[in-house]
Amino acid sequence: MKQTEKAPIMNEQDTIAKAIRRNLVPKKAFNLALRGAKCLATRGLEATGREIRFRYDLARGRDTWQHRADIPLRRELKEQRAAVLAKMPLISVVVPLYNTPMEYLRQMVESVLNQSYQYLELVLVNASDDLHPEVDQYCRALADMRVNYIHLARNGGISANTNLGLTEANGEYLALLDHDDVLSPNALYEMAKAISDEDADLLYSDEIVLAANLKTLREYHFKPDFSPDTLRGCNYITHFLVFERSLLEKAGGGERKIYDGAQDYDLILRLSEVAKKIVHIPKVLYYWRSHALSTASDISAKPYALEAGADAINAHLARVGLCGRAEPIAGGPGSYRVRYELTGRPLVSVLIPNKDHIEDLSRCLESLYEKAGYTEFEVLVVENNSADPATFAYYEKAQEKYPNLQVITYTGPFNFSAINNFAAKKAKGSQLLLLNNDIQLLTDGFLEEMLMYSQRADVGAVGAKLYYPDDKIQHAGVFIGIGGSAGHSHKGLPRATRGNMYRVSTVQNLSAVTGACLMVKKQLYDQVGGLDEENFAVSYNDVDFCLKLRKAGYLNVFTPFAEAYHYESKSRGLDTQGPNAARYSAEKARFVEKYHHMMGEGGDPYYNPHFTLKYENYGYK
Repeated sequence: MKQTEKAPIMNEQDTIAKAIRRNLVPKKAFNLALRGAKCLATRGLEATGREIRFRYDLARGRDTWQHRADIPLRRELKEQRAAVLAKMPLISVVVPLYNTPMEYLRQMVESVLNQSYQYLELVLVNASDDLHPEVDQYCRALADMRVNYIHLARNGGISANTNLGLTEANGEYLALLDHDDVLSPNALYEMAKAISDEDADLLYSDEIVLAANLKTLREYHFKPDFSPDTLRGCNYITHFLVFERSLLEKAGGGERKIYDGAQDYDLILRLSEVAKKIVHIPKVLYYWRSHALSTASDISAKPYALEAGADAINAHLARVGLCGRAEPIAGGPGSYRVRYELTGRPLVSVLIPNKDHIEDLSRCLESLYEKAGYTEFEVLVVENNSADPATFAYYEKAQEKYPNLQVITYTGPFNFSAINNFAAKKAKGSQLLLLNNDIQLLTDGFLEEMLMYSQRADVGAVGAKLYYPDDKIQHAGVFIGIGGSAGHSHKGLPRATRGNMYRVSTVQNLSAVTGACLMVKKQLYDQVGGLDEENFAVSYNDVDFCLKLRKAGYLNVFTPFAEAYHYESKSRGLDTQGPNAARYSAEKARFVEKYHHMMGEGGDPYYNPHFTLKYENYGYK
């Protein structure tokens, strides 16, 4: 089957002229022309035309997904067809068919056979009923030696049919494709290149959900690199999935009927447990068609699938030796919450720096003792240069009112890192909770929720979900590179926001969490040297601390199920003027110098390069 090439883009100068004539202000027209000229010189005619159309459609509120930079140019596809990689495995794309609409079937088949990477096999397993003979007729008429067609006399169900296709496939690597979806023309090349370059045995890509016509955008699925806790919260990997045949055998074989509705989720969990090298390709290689009968449209229409997903997670937890139970999240179809069992009752030392502001401290302590949901904790209030006599009177009352609370004194100028390091040395607990005095806990069982993650041997820092008093999100994790240094996830968005692919409403692995409310094992705190007193006295110390933990091989975790208000920086003011601003600038410069390799696009493995680095709103570029 011959590949259909897109029509060439003609007369881009005329396109610019038309844009100017359509009442664009002169400055915008000039900038558009300048951008077009630069793009023409560096990337060529087709890329220039795409950039112009993108700006033109964006200005008019139209869909721009077809102008994305990760869509391959025709010359790039030509180069890919001629490319010789060090390793060029046969990739078998397995597709179970069942009463597939003919338009969908043709588009799916053509998207595979027209791939720029030619070492492929298309395995079609047809279980359509007698009312749809056209599916069989079309597949038998395919005159392409790369097609491996299997017609079933009886429909064995999605898992059995998929497994037959996996068994009959001849490829060293296997890929799964739904019968109503399509691949980007460079999908298999990108996978083969990652296999060759990185010796990957499990790979996945970004994807886009489109309407049934494959023209109207429904949703982007821009994903993080492999994140085990994120995967336990929802099947963010989904498509496009490619894996080595030998990995499937190590994972216990193909899909399992008992997880029908979430059979791919179960398979992905099992593959991830035994994979040596998992690679995420941050390009859209898969187009997921949303229509009335698809899970892309509404998985909540299939409640059995939600329960099957929880069962798949629970089986996964048992295999990896984690004691816990998953449950579907109400109102978030396809998302899950895992409640881990506590393996002990360790003492948690809560460290709270304080200078005056007894109203804040009083609210913090009251909420802590009310919402902790866990009794084995001590509180160390670290007095630092208070001047109001009422503060010291309050300390006396607080020590009488609250059990296991003591006030210790740190002398010297305010240095958040030094104060917490000082308190950590005094702490008796094996777990530390760094807590700002302007935090008000909101959810019951707060300490237990944090502890269930911090207790795990593979976890470093654990962070909570913090709101401003007006119920806008203040903190849902930290990404490196935003604003040229580091920024918070979904900052300023409404409290009810679930986030792209449930990024704010399920547990996530992230590069960093805020020190305003951070739990960590004391042993790990000491192991990485605590907070950096010299270079990051006030700012960036928490991010630097988390990155040190990550470098040491630990996962940092954000849980949205530990919620609190954060009356941010009330006790010391903001770093916007005077000596504070100068100090902040110096600390930012040191942070950027230390982590410059993570400042650019693609630097933070948990932040997809399709998202903006300018703002903290988790918006697209």
